[in-house]
Amino acid sequence: MKTTTRFWLALILSLPMLIEMILMPITGWMLPGGEWTMLILTTLVMFISAKPFVVSAWASFKKHHANMDTLVALGTLTAYLYSIYALFNHKPVFFESAAFVITFVLLGQVLEVKMRSNASDAIGKLAGLQAKDALVKRKGQFSNLPIAQVVPGDLIQVKPGQKIPVDGIVVTGTSSVDESMITGESLPVSKKPGDKVVGATINQAGTLVFKAQKVGSDTVLAQIVAIVKKAQNSHAPIQNLTDQVVDIFVPAVLMIAILTFLVWYVLIGKGIGTALEFAVSVLVIACPCALGLATPTALMVGTGLGAKKGILIKNGTVLEAANDLNTIVLDKTGTITAGKPQVTDIIGKREQVLQVAASLESLSEHPLAQAILQAARKEQVVLTKVTAFKALEGKGVTGKINGQIALVGSPIITDTVKIPAKLQEQLTTLQEEAKTVVLVCLANEVIGLLAIQDIPKRNSQQAIAQLKQHGLKTVMLTGDNKQVAHVIAQQVGIDEVIAGVLPTEKAAAIKKLQNSGKVAFVGDGINDAPALTQADVGIAMGSGTDVAIDAGGIVLVKNDLLDVVRALKLSHKTFNRIKLNLFWAFIYNILGIPIAAGLFAGCGLILSPELAGLAMAFSSLSVVISSVLLGKVKI
Repeated sequence: MKTTTRFWLALILSLPMLIEMILMPITGWMLPGGEWTMLILTTLVMFISAKPFVVSAWASFKKHHANMDTLVALGTLTAYLYSIYALFNHKPVFFESAAFVITFVLLGQVLEVKMRSNASDAIGKLAGLQAKDALVKRKGQFSNLPIAQVVPGDLIQVKPGQKIPVDGIVVTGTSSVDESMITGESLPVSKKPGDKVVGATINQAGTLVFKAQKVGSDTVLAQIVAIVKKAQNSHAPIQNLTDQVVDIFVPAVLMIAILTFLVWYVLIGKGIGTALEFAVSVLVIACPCALGLATPTALMVGTGLGAKKGILIKNGTVLEAANDLNTIVLDKTGTITAGKPQVTDIIGKREQVLQVAASLESLSEHPLAQAILQAARKEQVVLTKVTAFKALEGKGVTGKINGQIALVGSPIITDTVKIPAKLQEQLTTLQEEAKTVVLVCLANEVIGLLAIQDIPKRNSQQAIAQLKQHGLKTVMLTGDNKQVAHVIAQQVGIDEVIAGVLPTEKAAAIKKLQNSGKVAFVGDGINDAPALTQADVGIAMGSGTDVAIDAGGIVLVKNDLLDVVRALKLSHKTFNRIKLNLFWAFIYNILGIPIAAGLFAGCGLILSPELAGLAMAFSSLSVVISSVLLGKVKI
């Protein structure tokens, strides 16, 4: 039976007893059937609405364990069973206490379900962005088909104002697309043939025709929804502390309740009914429901808020670790710099150098390869066939061109080739200008140099300044040479540079930095995956490779370094909200137990079981509201 149904049933059955409680002191009106009617009404409440609490408590008892339901079940059963005994022995009964406590506890749970539903609204909103149908080209004509019938390779037409149904690449047409619902970027992005489009974004000005690449669960939107859903159901390590506290707390409360009964009954000499009432109040007010809600609700709201801003936090462990960082390490190319380098200098026979380099790099996925290919296209260089192609990890690429061994790579390959003195001088000059230089070799001879330059992103300097304001040491970790790395680091304000590092050495460099505290690593390439995994917090830039995104604990949909700052701010605020929630949950219990035990009864301050149940319901509600308010903070 649903919690809401159980609550309404308990409320309807408790209402006659509540009316009698209010009217009797004023008018003397009593419930028809008196205590026997109360027995029937409360029995129905206990057998229908309270049954899940008893079942849960019994299941825990059989495992030699006690949970939050143990206190509710013991408190209400004690009140109910004692009232039956009292009824047959002509003593005062308090059936209404058992019925009211169950009603108030269920009221708290109903409100909690409602608020949790609001808190997890981010997933519903994200899933709702998906287009329902698409104009797909079938048999030479565009037909409106349900989105489920779209397959990779379909040509899809999108008119102005329509949602782009799935992920793909523009084939014809130009337009601007509003990608804010996926990336958080407010300005529309221009699209032309060859550009990627993402499902659920909105086409604005022109008509586009694009080829579908990813459909169904493979689309960016579907993957974002999956990540958010997984994160919202995950646990933060601090939750383990809560669980341990509950394990100790529940038996301790049971002992306090027994002690309360004995003090009032044996030492003070009050009747068994009064002593039981104080003991039941202790059991009810101490129910640590709010404690159990403190972490998951804040986690749910925090990850949902991040998803709206294009910051995907994969689980609670990452969120907690991000709150305790000492150092943040950043990859250079594509992370600090724009990742769109350009060839600035060609040394040697221009056409030959470009032809050899571009032919080899046409088979490579390295970011510098695109710069070389772009230069070759610009100068209309015809590429030649490459055989026996091989990537030299962190050094370059090699292969055979017209039967001769060709090689393009960084100067660290000089153990296999010798650089002529004149070229060495030019190489040094170019590196001093903060340019990345690659050697182009043919038949074991260096035939020329290519100088490539990448510039820092517009927001890099601002983002690094803000990271330093948060007390983080900033480190650049790059495979590039020291001169280039230091010039870029100086431009953006990086504290320390670790340059000339091979991809396989990046994880080791992170491990070494971890000796001084927790480390976050920000990267975007395949070669960054080991470092992203090794770091305490791996932050993958969204424009990076799928491998990097899989390895990262936090994924930034936009390629903006300021989102790293926002992600850390969000982690900090969410974790602080968890701690605030835990404080409020404990305060309710710590302050409530002495009052419920009758410690201040001499001053007239007492807490009946009914009020204890109501206070407990509001303690759960206050924690959930506190978490929901987290969704209103600015990051």
